[in-house]
Amino acid sequence: MGINVSGEGDSVDARFGTNENEETLTNRQGHPVTNNQNMRTVGSRGPTTLENYDFLEKISHFDRERIPERVVHARGAGAHGYFETYGSFGNEPIAKYTRAKLFQKKGKQTPVFVRFSSVIHGGHSPETLRDPRGFAVKFYTEDGNWDLVGNNLKIFFIRDALKFPDLVHAFKPDPVTNIQDGERIFDFVSQSPEALHMITFLFSPWGIPANYRMMQGSGVNTYKWVNEEGVAHLVKYHWEPKQPIKNLTQKQAEQVQGKNFNHATQDLYEAIEEGNYPEWELFVQVMTDDEHPELDFDPLDPTKLWRKEEFPWVPVGKMVLNKNPQNYFAEVEQVAFGTGVLVDGLDFSDDKLLQGRTFSYSDTQRYRVGTNYLQLPINAPKKHVATNQRDGQMQYYVDQGTKQNPHVNYEPSILGGLKESKQEGKEYTPLVSGELSRKSIDRTNDYAQAGETYRRLAKWEQDELISNLVKALMPCDQKIQETMVNFFFECDQEYGERVSEGLKSEKTTEHPSHRNAMGADSSEAAIQQAIEESEVSDPY
Repeated sequence: MGINVSGEGDSVDARFGTNENEETLTNRQGHPVTNNQNMRTVGSRGPTTLENYDFLEKISHFDRERIPERVVHARGAGAHGYFETYGSFGNEPIAKYTRAKLFQKKGKQTPVFVRFSSVIHGGHSPETLRDPRGFAVKFYTEDGNWDLVGNNLKIFFIRDALKFPDLVHAFKPDPVTNIQDGERIFDFVSQSPEALHMITFLFSPWGIPANYRMMQGSGVNTYKWVNEEGVAHLVKYHWEPKQPIKNLTQKQAEQVQGKNFNHATQDLYEAIEEGNYPEWELFVQVMTDDEHPELDFDPLDPTKLWRKEEFPWVPVGKMVLNKNPQNYFAEVEQVAFGTGVLVDGLDFSDDKLLQGRTFSYSDTQRYRVGTNYLQLPINAPKKHVATNQRDGQMQYYVDQGTKQNPHVNYEPSILGGLKESKQEGKEYTPLVSGELSRKSIDRTNDYAQAGETYRRLAKWEQDELISNLVKALMPCDQKIQETMVNFFFECDQEYGERVSEGLKSEKTTEHPSHRNAMGADSSEAAIQQAIEESEVSDPY
């Protein structure tokens, strides 16, 4: 008996609604999806609301698509270390902007654990593939844990979390062939011009860092700092390595991969073992907490950079990694991050991608590691913990207060239960108003910064970008090619011309397959090479 791919039996009523046809997207309840681009928010740029049923169903299913490794960021390496604060923000006291305790006193050190990773492929995939790199830092502060979960690149492909499963599906291997496919990638991108800025970085040498020690990190999303008076500022975080920043061309990456597909993990481990401790300096950009109509982009848009010429990078501390994990699985594999893990003085912005990530990350960890994942030593705060949470899979101790009545696991109580903490600083209370709607932000401006980034690349980086894009686009459907070329012209005239001319000149070359890793173009030749150059062996 054959497999019923759709999962539907013969008795299913196949009628369509009045607004449906054979191509209509629905959810698993059979509801037609009328807007698959935007979550429902307060106004076009306000916070999201919990009744976003389509988003919650979509992202919850997505979070459970792989067992047991991470859906994304499966391949990783990690290390322990410390963060040391400078105790100031330029020439100003840092307390002007944030009351977070870890930043206040010059020289104060906070333990950290960092996990570096690639995004798309599995746990033992080569570390030379073209891919963003995860850069996640867990700060074990005196107020509890703070997770700064970001990437090496400072922007992202999309601005609304509703599109995250679609983005990852397009970049993941084809569900039929199990091979990454450039046509699928550019099919998605050609319908998502907001991704052009990220594509410009990803297909340049910045898409393949030389290793984990020699790459930048970024919080990507916009967050907020809150001071003692409850006043907030928008902020972005940047990790700048004290080591040189180095990236690989496609050719160099393929050569490295042929010799060592674990090179970045090995490089990090051996550098720390040898006492060559990698360091990064943490820079913060600050912007007043408003809509900034003077800008041609929305500061909450994660596809955009805040150019440092307008919003200077200010150093606030440094991070040193000085200890390797004792067990890879217990620490690197089981460490669990979440963008919602903030301490007093740090807060969210209304960045739609950030708000979606905040649900998704912790939901994923409970599924992947377990209900009590925060009891694992790598995830547990290095401070007192007392909760009324009980039971669940793999609980091995009770988060009970030292003077808590063990019979009372609720609040409020006069029988020896836990009590609320005093609010030390004035609570941040942003005003929220507007109609609930499914809309994109007003200032999308999908092309300007992508063009500016292209012009800022060094000549060799531009050449590599064009080469990689042409190789990836050449086997794609002509409609996809034409759409992408038009996009590149919108970004920059030279950018468009070079991709267009590259595609025309390559038409005389045989490109039989789009089933290649991003930026590569020799998958078919490799298949034949394996057959033709291998030697025949006798059976035994």
